[in-house]
Amino acid sequence: MTETEGTFCLVLHSHLPWLPHHGNWPVGEEWLYQAWAHSYVPLVDLLHRFADEGRRDVLTLGVTPVLAAQLDDPYALRSFSEWLGHWTLRAQHAASLWRGHDLLSDLASAEYRAAHRVLAEAESRWRHGFSPLLRSLVDSQVIELLGGPATHPFQPLLDQRVRAFALRTGLADTTLRIGHRPDGIWAPECGYAPGMEDDYAAAGVHRFLVDGPSLRGDTAAARTVGSTDVVCFGRDLEVTYRVWSPKAGYPGHSAYRDFHTWAHEVGIKPSRVTGKHIAPEDKAPYDPALAADALRLHVKDFVETVVQRLRQLRERHGRPSLVVAAYDTELFGHWWYEGPQWLEAVLRALPEAGVRVTTLRGALEAGHLGGPVELPASSWGSGKDWRVWDGEQVADMVEANAALQRRLLALPVNDAVRDPVADQAVTEALLALSSDWAFMVTKDSAADYARRRAREHTERFDRLAEALRAGHPDARTLAERYRAASLPFGHLDARELFRTATPRR
Repeated sequence: MTETEGTFCLVLHSHLPWLPHHGNWPVGEEWLYQAWAHSYVPLVDLLHRFADEGRRDVLTLGVTPVLAAQLDDPYALRSFSEWLGHWTLRAQHAASLWRGHDLLSDLASAEYRAAHRVLAEAESRWRHGFSPLLRSLVDSQVIELLGGPATHPFQPLLDQRVRAFALRTGLADTTLRIGHRPDGIWAPECGYAPGMEDDYAAAGVHRFLVDGPSLRGDTAAARTVGSTDVVCFGRDLEVTYRVWSPKAGYPGHSAYRDFHTWAHEVGIKPSRVTGKHIAPEDKAPYDPALAADALRLHVKDFVETVVQRLRQLRERHGRPSLVVAAYDTELFGHWWYEGPQWLEAVLRALPEAGVRVTTLRGALEAGHLGGPVELPASSWGSGKDWRVWDGEQVADMVEANAALQRRLLALPVNDAVRDPVADQAVTEALLALSSDWAFMVTKDSAADYARRRAREHTERFDRLAEALRAGHPDARTLAERYRAASLPFGHLDARELFRTATPRR
């Protein structure tokens, strides 16, 4: 069918904070391996199928440097394979316990097959990590890759020098892993402060995303920001929220597999959502046939929503328009079991409905660029402002992070020679400044773990900084101990922090 309705861009944001060697269950490495098995492996498999079909510009994929580092890390690769082995054993145990119960027995068998399938992928396609796979998808132009700051900090709350360094480090890391420097970034949490476009221009970043309200809902075209050539794209919330919103969305349908309910004796999720107010022990067993019926309806609904939205925008603006829908990658598979199937079906159905499916780069090439805009301070969090990351619940963390940055910028670094102690100190500071910790506290999601992680990395920075100042003979031994647990960026050079531009006044 001739593509006449307009343009659709799917943007997926892949991110987890650094987790190896930092706890296991219920948060820690378990979080990483679940997302890896249920989201990242299925997504790569889907994209390779599209590549084999000759499809190009299928979607825009953001991968944060700190996540890429984990998916390439030798320890994490070994531990992931071990985790997959345990998954097969859990499924075998479930099969023996649930024998005689048709739905649960079938689920145990499906879990066993899925575990073996992912284990085979881990031992073949993934055996050298994520970067070779990602590079092949970039090289073949199946995806557009977005980079970002090294450890996913909430950029508006950073000193400009720290912000510039974090972004430069992240872009350099992606370039090393992929062989390409990304033109665009996913700004962590879509966080924006007026003037940040100048930082992006200085770093060679040409495009980024904001949430729809930052553009007052006028997301039908990309816009240049301020007086720069840097372009922002806005999420179309009318379309995006059909899938997932703060209150509703497809994954909450009663037929889909329930994310929160576990059969702890086997470590498998056996139930369907059933109802919002149904106790876990009263939920019905998962029924794939019911889920498949719901999935077909939700694919149809989403495609119709996109087409109707594009027609409305065309009527309003008098030209073909753009819809950008953006989500966390982990929604598809990890949080929403049926998500990868929905994703593939939608990406196949939209072109059949006359919609051009492309990347952010492809949208610009198609002419979806409007005039300049001045953006307000914003994010994609609650209230579309900064409250999640600088609200009352995390005021102490904001103050601690500001003080940490002052100490970081006062770190005694010898410019003449690279120092692994200084490098690790800067690494610990960047890990402490991850946006995840404040988010988890504000949302009361493993808040104790988040506070502990932020405090731990801050304390490690302070010990290393003091050892540097005192010229302590055991400083390198201390740094090596910390590196064994937290080394996402082996190329990080502390001296580069002090070679960034002078902050604006």
